This record gives sequence, C-alpha cells and structure tokens, in this order.
Amino acid sequence: ISGAVEFTESEQAKAQFNVNFFGTVNVSRAVLPSMRRQHRGRIVNISSVAAVAHIPFQAFYSASKAAVSSYSCALDNEVSPYGVRVTVVELGDIHTGFTQARQKTALGDDEYGGRISRSVSQMEKDELNGMSPEVIGTYIARIAQKKNCAPICVAGVKYKILRFLCKILPCTLRGKIVGSIYAK
Repeated sequence: ISGAVEFTESEQAKAQFNVNFFGTVNVSRAVLPSMRRQHRGRIVNISSVAAVAHIPFQAFYSASKAAVSSYSCALDNEVSPYGVRVTVVELGDIHTGFTQARQKTALGDDEYGGRISRSVSQMEKDELNGMSPEVIGTYIARIAQKKNCAPICVAGVKYKILRFLCKILPCTLRGKIVGSIYAK
C-alpha cells in the first residue's frame, strides 16, 4: 500500500503486516519442526532495503519489512544451535508486478502539497527500471544453497551501499536523503 500514514485505514495497514510479516512467521513455523528434527536447514526470508531506508508514503511497507528483518535475525539466534540457519534477503527495486499491484491512495495529497503523488510516481519509475526477477531469483537460490551465509544479505551493489549508509548516517541526515528522493 502507499499513501500518507494519517489517511491509511488501519485495516489496510494490518493487511500489509499480515502478508509481509505474519506470512513470513507462518511459513517459518511450518518448516521449523522438521528442520530442527533433521538438525539442518536454511530459511530464506524476503525483506527490503526499505527496512532501513524508511520510505515516506510507504511507511507501513517499510515497517513491515523492518519487522521481517528483525524477526529473521532473532529467529536465526534461536534456531542456529539446532543446525537451522535463517537469512533475510533485503531487496531493492525489482521490475515485477509489484508496481501494478500497489494499492494507491492519494487521500490527503492536497494537504501534502502533491508530495504523495510525486513520491509514488518516483517509486513506480524506480521499480519499472529495477533489477530483473530472474537475476534476483538466481541470487536468492544461491543464498539458499550456501553452507555459511550472513544473517542479512542485500541484493545489488547500490542497495548494499544504501543499506550501509543508512546504518552509519545519523537518522536526521538519512531522513533528509531519502526524503529528497521520495518526499519532494
């Protein structure tokens, strides 16, 4: 979903978390007993660099992906003594049906000076020019097959740099940079 937080219906926000976060939790719960008994396995969860580069007018998406990243790291600590490892892959822009499937709401665009529409338009442009799903699929498959893998992997050099900068820059500066791209 996209839109201003104050104009987003709570039910829409809950649905975003149900899919992105609780969907991930439910899949993990389904496979963990078997993996723990076998004393091996790798769970690969999908998150986004939006987990650390908090995108305006996609606050609930960013928050749900931050939850997936945090959950995955915590779960890895819980299950690693049983030979089960968890890796979260934080993705950037990918050219998929995601853009067309976005539930857009421009409610409040006048109050926000047109920033909602401009922000979503920039996101869609970035997504349509994003990496191919085949490249990302190959990347995720390689991670799933690795014996040893970092708990957090980021696909794409520019997104690795972005994630690194988001981790080291003060929150105010990070917000200004992301805001200059998506909240003009």
